[in-house]
Amino acid sequence: MSNDHSYIIMDPDFQTVDIEAYKHGGSNITGVRFFDPSLDIIQEFIAAVNEQVLELSNKQTENAISENGLPLNLALMYDSVMLYTSAIDAMGLTEGGDINCDHQNSWEFGSSIINYVRTIEIDGLTGIVKFDEDGLRSDFEIDVLEVMGHGFEKVGTWTADDGYTEARKIIPPIEEEGSESMKGKHFIVLTALSAPYGMLKESQATLEGNDRYEGFGIEIIEELAKMNEFNYTFDIQEDGVYGSYDAKTGKWNGMMEKIMDGRAHFAITDLTITSARQKAVDFTSPFMNLGITILYKKPTKEPPNLFSFISPFSLEVWGWLAGAYVGVSVLLFVLGRFAPEEWQNPYPCIAEPETLDNQFTLANSFWFTLGSVLTQGSEIAPIAVSTRMAGSMWWFFTLIMVSSYTANLAAFLTVESKFYAIKSVQDLANNPYGMTYGAKKGGATFSFFKESDNLLYQKMYQYMDTHPEYMTATNDEGLERVKSETENYAFLMESTSIEYMVERNCDVAQVGGLLDSKGYGIAMKKNSPYRQPMSESILQLQEQGKITRMKDKWWKEKRGGGACADDDTGSGDAQPLVLANVGGVFIVLAAGSGMAAICAFVEMIFDVWITSHRVKVPFKEELIAELKFIFTTSGEVKPVRHRESTGSGSKGSKKDDDDKSVNAEAPPDDLLEPGRANNSERSSHSHHTSHSRRQSNALQVARMRRFS
Repeated sequence: MSNDHSYIIMDPDFQTVDIEAYKHGGSNITGVRFFDPSLDIIQEFIAAVNEQVLELSNKQTENAISENGLPLNLALMYDSVMLYTSAIDAMGLTEGGDINCDHQNSWEFGSSIINYVRTIEIDGLTGIVKFDEDGLRSDFEIDVLEVMGHGFEKVGTWTADDGYTEARKIIPPIEEEGSESMKGKHFIVLTALSAPYGMLKESQATLEGNDRYEGFGIEIIEELAKMNEFNYTFDIQEDGVYGSYDAKTGKWNGMMEKIMDGRAHFAITDLTITSARQKAVDFTSPFMNLGITILYKKPTKEPPNLFSFISPFSLEVWGWLAGAYVGVSVLLFVLGRFAPEEWQNPYPCIAEPETLDNQFTLANSFWFTLGSVLTQGSEIAPIAVSTRMAGSMWWFFTLIMVSSYTANLAAFLTVESKFYAIKSVQDLANNPYGMTYGAKKGGATFSFFKESDNLLYQKMYQYMDTHPEYMTATNDEGLERVKSETENYAFLMESTSIEYMVERNCDVAQVGGLLDSKGYGIAMKKNSPYRQPMSESILQLQEQGKITRMKDKWWKEKRGGGACADDDTGSGDAQPLVLANVGGVFIVLAAGSGMAAICAFVEMIFDVWITSHRVKVPFKEELIAELKFIFTTSGEVKPVRHRESTGSGSKGSKKDDDDKSVNAEAPPDDLLEPGRANNSERSSHSHHTSHSRRQSNALQVARMRRFS
């Protein structure tokens, strides 16, 4: 069924066939008929038959004959009876022969009636009924029909004498315009005051006629008029109703009704092309493509997170980093005990010491790795190849991790996150935070949800249908409800209209993607001859880029457009960080300082408790003495209050003098080899004799230094 196919239908009852499904297929379909069903004699016969049928079938209409439904065999039967009756009347007979086909004898008047019938003619349902000398019907005429968009059209006749005779009529176009050419003609163009498609022009002077209006749709008509050389006058749809079908009344309303009734030739605004509207009127090619989406308040900015400095790494990465820190620290401790080079002489002046020290104690190992992570380093330096290799790999690891953290930290501290109440139509359907939503009453958006077989969209339709208070009369009313501070409302509408509103209302935004894909077109009466030239002109405007330039003009430039274009981009300069951005770092510092203070106090209490038990003094007395010294801020030397003594008298005095000499003249631990400061960690297996020998060696070193 395309333009490349042609069909000839030889059924003589072709006029009774329902051709609704084939009118717009494009195929050339030709047929014949023996009578015109629109003739008065045919219509009177159909009415008489239907009256008898209704009486016999108790007013049941299923057996009634439609206007074009009279079959040929019934019409021929009627003409046969009328012809026979005429012959009986002409011969003066009052009744027929009392015979049937099974009898051997024939009716005595039969031959006479047949001969009489051949000589007369009557005007029957099938035309002139006339026979030739052979008893065949002659001088009859057959109509040749073609299927057109408006129905059957008689294109010619056929007779036995003349054959086919062309009788094609030029069907006048809708509104008797004459032809498909639009040049010089005047049209009524229906539009609505819907920004930016049609608006009243802002002017101090009094305007008349088409000069009163401006907008995207107005400018498209101006371009089409120039291309096709026609004139036009705009007519405004005052109630703003585009048109919907009422199943109860079986009628359309709004713009659609005026187009169908012929009160306007074209209609242009944000009029969506739908399947229901396409059945009632014709549309041009879409001049704009769009879809349904959500209009809602612009996402609010979330307050900065105090601990946003943790965000550059996920919790998983932080966990692995902590595990690597502990693992490498323990590894260094173990490697330090394995490697001989890590065991060093604590007294460089003594050639053969009795003990060796190792700097990689468990505490020092953790301190070394922590200093690398914080890029501060420490006084501990690996000596052995194994510890240097482990330390180097740890430094490389921390280099990458710290660099990655620093690079990602800037974004998390400067970029402000936003709170989205809804992100898609699925979120809206779930009705979070007590939200309500609706659409324009009777519009294409509401019809989309009504006719959709998607379960989610059907759920939303049921919600809107049961809550008519959330439906609006216009899109502007929906915008005001979205902006209202007292109502948590979302509005469903076409994406192009939302784009226009978002350009001028900085507190609203489009949420989610498009729910469907459709277009806006120019509506005109069904089978209008102007559909093709108008569609071709619209495609030409699109190819030339004029439609795109028009949209940029009316969306982003005119009537306050572009006011919110740079609302989210900022000036491009770096924004200063406020305390809320880095407050978590201060909290960590305060918490760490507090923990350090607590640790120092616990260490002091523990040392006082050990000392009080060792020297047999009251704990309170020792604590008060320690606190007095601590809060005495002057002085950097702390006297030893409890010294161990092994004797008394002069011997004891001499011992004290020696101890004083040692304490006064012995070098501090931090002047010796690193790692010597912690005497409690050295040589727990040494005996009393080696202890005395070490003390003597230390005394010799101190005297040598004093002498020098």
